[in-house]
Amino acid sequence: MIQRLEITGVHLEVGADLKKYVLRKIGKLSNYMPRQARQSAHAEVKLKESKAKNKLSHTCEVIMHLPGDLFILKESAKTIFEAVDVAEAKLKIHLKKYKDLRTTPRLHQRPISFS
Repeated sequence: MIQRLEITGVHLEVGADLKKYVLRKIGKLSNYMPRQARQSAHAEVKLKESKAKNKLSHTCEVIMHLPGDLFILKESAKTIFEAVDVAEAKLKIHLKKYKDLRTTPRLHQRPISFS
């Protein structure tokens, strides 16, 4: 679980169920981070609701602070829950790449025995 996770709403009231949903989705992304980065990871989630030309759109902006990197991701969808899902899927991809770059591959190799 990410230690510091800030959830704010712009033109949107963040209820208990929405907060719980974001914590479940974005909070568990620490599984995709290197172990050294988990302690200092910090995420800000901004949920926005906008109305333009009688269309209602929801935006989820995630700013993730990691050691040596900063990820800023903004996704829009018809509902706020869909926006959070799409943001989570894209963050997983970015965090997997981050983890591959930050971890040393020699630690994960099996010893080979010659007999």
